[in-house]
Amino acid sequence: MHVRRVELTDFRSYERVAVEFEPGVTVLVGQNGVGKTNLVEALGYVATLDSHRVATDAPLVRAGATAAVIRCAIVHDGRELLVELEIVPGKANRARLNRSPVRRAREVLGALRMVLFAPEDLELVRGDPSERRRYLDDLLVARQPRFAGVRADYDRVIKQRNALLRTAYLTRKVGGSKGQDLSTLAVWDHHLAQHGAELLAGRIELVAALAPHVTKAYDAVAAGRSTAVIAYASKLGEGLSPDRAALEEALLASLAERRPAEIERGTTLVGPHRDDLLLALGELPAKGYASHGESWSFALALRLAAYDLLRADGIEPVLVLDDVFAELDGGRRDRLAALVSDAAQLIVTCAVPEDVPTALSGARFEIAPGTVTHV
Repeated sequence: MHVRRVELTDFRSYERVAVEFEPGVTVLVGQNGVGKTNLVEALGYVATLDSHRVATDAPLVRAGATAAVIRCAIVHDGRELLVELEIVPGKANRARLNRSPVRRAREVLGALRMVLFAPEDLELVRGDPSERRRYLDDLLVARQPRFAGVRADYDRVIKQRNALLRTAYLTRKVGGSKGQDLSTLAVWDHHLAQHGAELLAGRIELVAALAPHVTKAYDAVAAGRSTAVIAYASKLGEGLSPDRAALEEALLASLAERRPAEIERGTTLVGPHRDDLLLALGELPAKGYASHGESWSFALALRLAAYDLLRADGIEPVLVLDDVFAELDGGRRDRLAALVSDAAQLIVTCAVPEDVPTALSGARFEIAPGTVTHV
């Protein structure tokens, strides 16, 4: 799989730009702030319908414009797909696949499989559990696009259930009746257990498949200085199996047990939205104990492991390294270059060409404000 062409209209800093790519290595060179990351962010948006930099779509639209458009031509197994996305802040995005409208934008997921490593990924190690949950769920969708629907259904249930709990909480505060406010909560409990069990089982299976790739990738990047370990941490307990029926039953039991606490706090306390991915170096948790270099290596190992896992599944994703080499010492640079040199398509961004190891030679583009020039 490789991106053949991307065209942006009113996306971030670009009023209009088109870039033709080739398989192999492509290096995007430019000073900080000129738009290198905007290009790879657009590709990431096609792959995930989300930005790795911001939580809402509004910053993606160029100042003064009402909408942004991304057009991306992707070649896979000799067949070309054209994905077109229109981003309108505050409204549902519109999407077309091979110029035909699709009913829901998420139907284009899977057209582009991509693994992106960026400076923001340091938050995978140092940040909140939400960052690690997002990492798992994005990889789930990359492997099996149907999980996009599972995530959407689960998020909808949590939103509705939280609204009911919040209403009950406020009613309780003013001394009103609780029964009427909670009359439909049991229905949402069953929906949460159903969709939550599916999402939870997918994550458990994913972590089991991913774990050896993380250990291998960290060993390669850090030259065997420690052992990286990952494990799924669920509020339901340890040693969970991916049995959907058993997980659904466990979720229902936990919901019943935590009902008083949920009413007291006005929010849902049970479900995979409360879980975490545990990261450890040897016997110690990475968060709080890993050095800056170890944290970078662990974050990079998580992305490389995702890349290797997709390849093991028979998927050849596009690999993007956004301003990565500047943060690595010489040894880590060379080891990373050796690990990714055989990628079907590798896109690297950097401020100066010297940041990129000579082993990664290929097409080069110079980025200036609003322009991209092949050199």
